[in-house]
Amino acid sequence: MEDLRIGVIGLGLRKSLALAAHRPGGGAVVAALCDSDPAVLKAQAGTFEAGFLTEDYRELLDRPDLDAIVVNTPDDTHERLAIDCLEAGKAVYLEKPMAITVEGCDNILRAARRTGTRLYVGHNMRHMGVVRLMRDIIAKGVIGEPKTVWVRHFVSYGGDYYFKDWHADRTRTTGLLLQKAAHDLDVIHWLAGGYTSRVNALGDLMLYGDLPRREPGTPRPDGWLREYEWPPSTRRNLHHIVDVEDVSVMNMRLDNGVIAAYQQCHFSPDYVRNYTVIGTEGRLENFGDGPGDTVKVWNTGPTGYREDCDIAYKVPAATGSHGGADAEIVTEFLRFVREGGATDTSPVAARMSVAAGYMATRSLRDGGMPYDVPPLDADLAAYFDNGQTEPGSAPGQ
Repeated sequence: MEDLRIGVIGLGLRKSLALAAHRPGGGAVVAALCDSDPAVLKAQAGTFEAGFLTEDYRELLDRPDLDAIVVNTPDDTHERLAIDCLEAGKAVYLEKPMAITVEGCDNILRAARRTGTRLYVGHNMRHMGVVRLMRDIIAKGVIGEPKTVWVRHFVSYGGDYYFKDWHADRTRTTGLLLQKAAHDLDVIHWLAGGYTSRVNALGDLMLYGDLPRREPGTPRPDGWLREYEWPPSTRRNLHHIVDVEDVSVMNMRLDNGVIAAYQQCHFSPDYVRNYTVIGTEGRLENFGDGPGDTVKVWNTGPTGYREDCDIAYKVPAATGSHGGADAEIVTEFLRFVREGGATDTSPVAARMSVAAGYMATRSLRDGGMPYDVPPLDADLAAYFDNGQTEPGSAPGQ
């Protein structure tokens, strides 16, 4: 089996995906690189032994020797780049979120269907051990039928990762309730077995709005993402535009009746996601979200508070970035490029997580007004649910 030849657009914070895809002799090789920064291109060329470097992504699309493209660029570029890649006949790995608007997502989906080119969206949390463990517990019926899901997202590095570069500018992301929460909204949908149909939200820029910013065009400080200030109020050198919320809370009704809630704070002292799923016969909750951490289940009662539980599950051991999820999701992508067929990730689910986050952001900026989430066109949904083939065809063919 010859290695697939992969082109990568964007070598910034998600370079780990390119590293995971570079498996000479093991199924894939990163053969071409594109980045708008020539210094980055030069520095990374040796890492991948890439034979072709360019600052213009369109030059990758003209190369017949590339089988697929990994798009790791800022969120506001996803729609344009993904559509161009699809129309060039290149299978696409598109980093989440799919786009920064509902319309942008639907444009990408329509392009994939129109061209028949394979589209894969990088929601790597579906390959994280803690998420897969919680899904397995639910599937086994240990807590009965899920009825409500609560997620608290503590983001200790929020002021560094999301307020010192383009993430802080709502024209580039819509907001962190879309950009950052897209992962968790997708996980909520996966665990609960439905998609958000109605939302309302509240949020504010409570801390980072008043901290010192860099002048436009000023580079990020040396040590960025290696040295961190504490407490958060001492942070400096923020992006020159800061207009996204650093605290948000979101309520959801799913199309299957499940009620869910999501909370996000970017100046917490710790960095962890905490999930609670309550079913008709018990509840589960994770304590830590990495390899070796614990998911506890309480499914006897009623009782008062008890620190222990009825069943404790250990998150499986794993190595690599994002608890081994990056390597696992790239493996699935490479298999999908070769064979097609069903995948644990879903372009439809990726669209629905963006749609929920987009409408929630609209709600929080409109005083908490409830909004319905626009449904996806049924024919388009059917195409992707059938393994990116037209209904009536064999999936993946």
